Amino acid sequence: MHITGTFLDEISHDIPHQNWGPAQWEADFRHMQAAGIDTVILIRGGYRRFLTWPSDYLVREQGCYQPGQDLVELFLTLAGRYGMTFYFGLYDSGRHWDSGNMQHEVDANRYVIDEVWQRYGHHAAFGGWYLSMEISRKTRGAIESFRTLGQHCKDISGGLPTLISPWIDGKKAVAATAATLTKDDTISLAAHEREWDEIFSGIHEVIDAVAFQDGHVDYHELDAFFSVNKQLADHYGLACWTNAETFDRDMPIKFLPIKFEKLRLKLEAAARAGYDKAITFEFSHFMSPQSMYPSAGNLLDRYREWANLPPTP
Repeated sequence: MHITGTFLDEISHDIPHQNWGPAQWEADFRHMQAAGIDTVILIRGGYRRFLTWPSDYLVREQGCYQPGQDLVELFLTLAGRYGMTFYFGLYDSGRHWDSGNMQHEVDANRYVIDEVWQRYGHHAAFGGWYLSMEISRKTRGAIESFRTLGQHCKDISGGLPTLISPWIDGKKAVAATAATLTKDDTISLAAHEREWDEIFSGIHEVIDAVAFQDGHVDYHELDAFFSVNKQLADHYGLACWTNAETFDRDMPIKFLPIKFEKLRLKLEAAARAGYDKAITFEFSHFMSPQSMYPSAGNLLDRYREWANLPPTP
C-alpha cells in the first residue's frame, strides 16, 4: 500500500510553521512527485483568522488577516506542473470546536466555495474538494453539514469529487494540548460500525471518498476497524482511503516523525483491508528531506526501501 497523496498543512494550530516560500514549496513538490504522490489536499483554506489565499469574503465578513502570499494559486500551479490533482480544503472558523455547532462552518463556506471556484476553478489541476470539518462520532449537525456543503461543492464545480477524513474515537484520540497520550473512554467496534453506518447513509450521495485517520487506535486494533470501514464504504459506494499519519502519537513530544515500523504496520493493515488509496498527514513536515525535522528525510528513505522506490534524488 504505497502513499500516493498528502495533505498540505499550511494552516494548522498544532504543527510548527516551516516558513517556506515558493522555492521551498516547489522543491517539496518535486520530492513528492519522486515519492509517487499524485494527489495533494489543502488541509484547510483558512483557520480562524489566518488564510492561505486572499479571500475578499473572509477578510471582510469574518475579520480574517490578509495573507502575504496566495498559496492556493501557488499550490495549483505546482500541482499542474508536477502532474498532481489538487483538492481544496474548506475554511475552518474554529467556532464548531468551541461551541459544537457546525452551522457556523456551513454559513461561511457557502460563500467560500463560490469565491474559490470563481477564482481558481480554471486550473486543470483543481480536481476536488476536502470538507475539513473533522469528526469521529455521530456529531450533532454533521450529517446535515456534510450534505449541504458536499452538494454545494458538486453543484458549482460540475460534480468534482469530495473527500472527508474523520478519526476513530480510540484510545489515542486525545487533544493535542492534553498532557496524556491515551484515554480510557473509547468507542467499541460495534458502536463505531453502527454510528458510521448512519453517517454514511446520510451523506453518501454527496461524498465520494472517506479517508479515516489511522493514528487513534492501537496497532493490533487496526485490522478490525479497517475491515469495518471498508465494508461500510463499499456498501454505500464510497472510495475507502487511509489517512496514514506520518507523525507519532505515542511520544510525549507532539508531534514528531513516526518510527517507520509503525508506519509499515499501518500501511500493511490498510492493504489487508483492501483500501483503495493511501494518503498521509503529511509529507512536508514528516517525510520531506527539507523538513525542519531531520528524521523526516530518514523516514522517507526507510519508506522508499520498503516500497522499492528509487533513492531520494
